Amino acid sequence: MNTGRPLFRQLPLDLAADGRHAREDLVVGASNAAAVALIDGWPDWPAPVVVLAGPSGAGKSHMGAVWRERSGAATAQPGHIGQDALEAAARGPVFIDDADSAPLDEQGLFHLINTVRGAGTHLMMTARRFPASWPVALADLQSRLKAVALVEIGEPDDALLAAIMAKLFADRQVEVEPHVIDFIVRRIERSLATAIAVVDRLDRLALERKSRISRALASEVVNQLDAGQTALDL
Repeated sequence: MNTGRPLFRQLPLDLAADGRHAREDLVVGASNAAAVALIDGWPDWPAPVVVLAGPSGAGKSHMGAVWRERSGAATAQPGHIGQDALEAAARGPVFIDDADSAPLDEQGLFHLINTVRGAGTHLMMTARRFPASWPVALADLQSRLKAVALVEIGEPDDALLAAIMAKLFADRQVEVEPHVIDFIVRRIERSLATAIAVVDRLDRLALERKSRISRALASEVVNQLDAGQTALDL
């Protein structure tokens, strides 16, 4: 029956997490402890060049952002490492994210590593694989990459993923019972990106429906994932 009044549905304001990458936002577990220790230990590093390697969604970019904030590092793009990057390396640290995600500027990286070593600065690179697996043709660069320090970061285990989700909910001032978080963790991909997307979706649905985040609501979102929706689709 039409009462003559418009029907309104409460829509949540876009107050999603702002993607902060501060040190205090970094949850530490067995899978990332070595990488966190490396960042906290800067500038006392085992080598001028460090490669932080691990699977997609393991938090490498977050680690890099924390180190950039700590060190004041400049950024360079792996596909084009120009004179500006070399000048930055002569003055201080440099950061390259996803070094193995696209065709690498091999000559540029070779000169960048030489500059870092000569100036006594540091270079951090993140990648999915260690440099031995990169398709590098330049022999001189292959030699330089054999001398870098390697730090592995693994997929987050259940305990770390649960702690991360609990913090994400707490940052939004949303109370979620531990058994609901455990239910989610056991059923989603072990990926920080997926965890962030699920928390965002649950928060939005709960606001929209004026309900708490229950196991039933969590099951609905997880089932959407199982049905083939990606984290971005959520």
